[in-house]
Amino acid sequence: EGPPTANGLPGIHHVLSRSYKDVFARYKQMQGFSVERKAGWDTHGLPVELEIERALKINGKREIEAYGVDRFNALCKESVNRYIDQWRTMSERLGFWLDFDHPYRTYDGTYIESVWWSLKRLWDAGLLYQGYKVAPYCPRCQTSLSSHELSLGYREDTRDPSVYAKFRLQDSDGETFMLAWTTTPWTLPGNVALAVHPSETYVRVQQGDESYILAKARLSVLDPDYAVLEEFPGSNLVDRTYEPLFTDMLPEGLAFVVLGAPELVSMDEGTGIVHTAAAYGVADLELCQRMGVAVRHVVGLDGRFLEGQTRYRGLFVKDADPRIIEDLRAEGHLYRSDEVRHTYPFCWRCETPLLYYALNSWFIRTTARKDRLLELNRSINWQPAHIRDGRMGNWLENLVDWNLSRSRYWGTPLPIWVCERCDERRCVGSAAEVGLTADDDLHKPFIDDVTLACEKCGGVMRRVPDVIDCWYDSGAMPFAQRHYPFENEERFEVTHPADFICEGVDQTRGWFFSLLAESTLLFDKTAYRNCLVGGLVVDRQGKKMSKSRGNVIDPDTVFNEFGADAARWFFYASGALAGELRVGREAFQDVVRLFMLTLWNVYSFFVTYAEIDGFDPAAGEPAVVERPVLDRWCLARLAETVDTVRGAMDRYDAQPATRAIEEFVEDLSKWYVRRSRRRFWKGGAGQQADTRSAYATLHTTLLTLSRLIAPLMPFLGERMYRNLAGFEGDRGALHGAPDSVHLTDYPEAPGEWRNPDILSAMRRLREHVEDGLAARKEAGVRVRQPLSGATLAGEPLDPDLESIFADELNVKRVSYEARVDGGAFVRLDTNITEELRLEWLARELSRAVNDLRKKAGLRVEDRIELLIDADGDVRRAVDANRDYLAGETLATAIEFRRGDALAEWEGELG
Repeated sequence: EGPPTANGLPGIHHVLSRSYKDVFARYKQMQGFSVERKAGWDTHGLPVELEIERALKINGKREIEAYGVDRFNALCKESVNRYIDQWRTMSERLGFWLDFDHPYRTYDGTYIESVWWSLKRLWDAGLLYQGYKVAPYCPRCQTSLSSHELSLGYREDTRDPSVYAKFRLQDSDGETFMLAWTTTPWTLPGNVALAVHPSETYVRVQQGDESYILAKARLSVLDPDYAVLEEFPGSNLVDRTYEPLFTDMLPEGLAFVVLGAPELVSMDEGTGIVHTAAAYGVADLELCQRMGVAVRHVVGLDGRFLEGQTRYRGLFVKDADPRIIEDLRAEGHLYRSDEVRHTYPFCWRCETPLLYYALNSWFIRTTARKDRLLELNRSINWQPAHIRDGRMGNWLENLVDWNLSRSRYWGTPLPIWVCERCDERRCVGSAAEVGLTADDDLHKPFIDDVTLACEKCGGVMRRVPDVIDCWYDSGAMPFAQRHYPFENEERFEVTHPADFICEGVDQTRGWFFSLLAESTLLFDKTAYRNCLVGGLVVDRQGKKMSKSRGNVIDPDTVFNEFGADAARWFFYASGALAGELRVGREAFQDVVRLFMLTLWNVYSFFVTYAEIDGFDPAAGEPAVVERPVLDRWCLARLAETVDTVRGAMDRYDAQPATRAIEEFVEDLSKWYVRRSRRRFWKGGAGQQADTRSAYATLHTTLLTLSRLIAPLMPFLGERMYRNLAGFEGDRGALHGAPDSVHLTDYPEAPGEWRNPDILSAMRRLREHVEDGLAARKEAGVRVRQPLSGATLAGEPLDPDLESIFADELNVKRVSYEARVDGGAFVRLDTNITEELRLEWLARELSRAVNDLRKKAGLRVEDRIELLIDADGDVRRAVDANRDYLAGETLATAIEFRRGDALAEWEGELG
């Protein structure tokens, strides 16, 4: 079980992932596998902290520390415990079968200690290090983020300024400027260099009184009417110096340099000259560190310009953009300013625009195992398969080191202590190493008070103040939930890697990655063998669900109106894997209307007549081979369905399973039960063999169906099973039947059910019936009107199938003729005799009487006396078809007279 973040109420998208998690666990258990059902909760991180900040009406780290970190973290813990209760309620209502009484929680001391052990392993292997790097940074939360957190917050169509700035070349004739493009004007005061591509062609052009230098391939960015003065390679610009844009905020006489950087410069956008602010760009910093160019911060950790930046001090960077653009224009440093719409990252939790910001952080050297990560990824069975080499594979191909540390409070403390005197560093791997136990509170601020003696110089070692990325917590769950390696070592080794995990598509770069990365670095193996990737749930218009839009679907509302089974079935049947899934109230309503009611009506039909006739499944049943063709077809069709469902479920693909069950239930209702309905009316003492066979077949079918749907629809499956297996009522349970459908074995079709010949023959028969019904429609003759005959071109039907064919088309006889050109057709004799017309009237009268029975509230087994006040054709029709009419309406007597009646109908037939 992947731990959901316990910091908010569950939404309908959580129903999707939890439905998929549950269905395959139930399926595997019914196959005899041991399924561990331990619940888990992700309890640390920014999401929880932001919730408490809002509750306390405080904002930012300064106010948190003023409030007190101990009190703040205590509230964080209370908050997650409250949400855990609400998540449990939803999960249990959904039917998600987990052990909620003994969950793992990432804030538990045992869990934290196992995480510390893993970080010590990485430290010892040289895979955990401190570095000064540019990283995605949230100025509101004042912490850096990892690349996978970054990927969770991108927004398309974000508006930003598009600025072409003019940098004056020194030692040049006249007014010559290098043009550089940026969408972050706030970084221009931090400019330390310009970068060009040494082997690309650059030009100097004249436009008005000024000349500009840019790449020849990017001349299209210029305003019209320019003259090219000269062409030269970019290498001619390397080591040239230029004047900074904001000389009043820099030491006097400072000149900046042009650098050659082919890896940084693209000819696809901009001008071919890159404005380089080492403190605010990943590649910028790497270039400047390599070339010995100083890094210069002009913005503080709060995202506001520092005191020394006199023009803009105290301004938030995004608010400073318009001021900077106006200053550039006023001072002759602006070529053009436009607006661009592009994709930009925002904090995945507080939604503040992220900055790229250089600072000291702790990293995991995931790039050192990149090839192994790619290799293990290829060994995983991904559903859908394209995720492996697509979304996940591409992510791993572009892997960067994992930015682990967070300058926050509610999280697993980074277990690194640094000597105040000699800077010696030590990573601890257990609570005991710092004089504590896993029962102690290992969180901030208490762990910050723990000091160690430096083994190198005897000085005092203090812990670094950071906590770790909460995604590392979640990725540690395979071993940390067991307090490995401090205990449960054998159990962990038996259960790792997991056979199956499931989450939404957004977790490709979240939990799926953290699991794989940690398992690879620590154990050199994958963390999971099969991974099912759920889709993105949106509303019916394709819009993301949010409270502000008013389009959020509350799971409780769906459960109360349609049932949890309907919600589960919808997500399975929709094939909601990796793509976008549109959800509305009608989706769940359709499951109930089109599938569940059909199945329930078949089940209710059986239960009603079985109770009337006292059917006892324990009394034995006829051999399959001795049953009528319709029963043998039903069992063969059931066997075919069982095979399809098992095959799909073995592939972790629920959609074909639901489709196969839906199609079978449709056949069961509209073909088997409709064709067999009269067979259930022959009950009573000394049941005939045909009726006994019908009951036995439908009972076996429904009991098998209850087990077949149990993982998918646990509530309906249990309801059907408990009754069909005899646990409800006075009959007593079937011998050896487990108490619950979820304790039974998943169905396997016995060999005696399998009959491909009957399946093929019945399929052809139904095609012939469709042809015949089409011929009736074309001739304008209703199906209730009997006809004398039909001619079928093709091979003669088996007598049992011929009888079904004749009954379906309502014809008295069937004849055959040879095929023409290998085709098949049905031709009807549409000559309606007086006898056929009277039979049609009798059928119409039967239908009217049975409608009266329903309106009168009669039970299906109630007998009636039928009084008819009619003459002429109706009287002749009754006299000619009296036995038929009595059988169809359960009439013990039919008389032509008026009298007192329970219900009456008056009108014309036909």
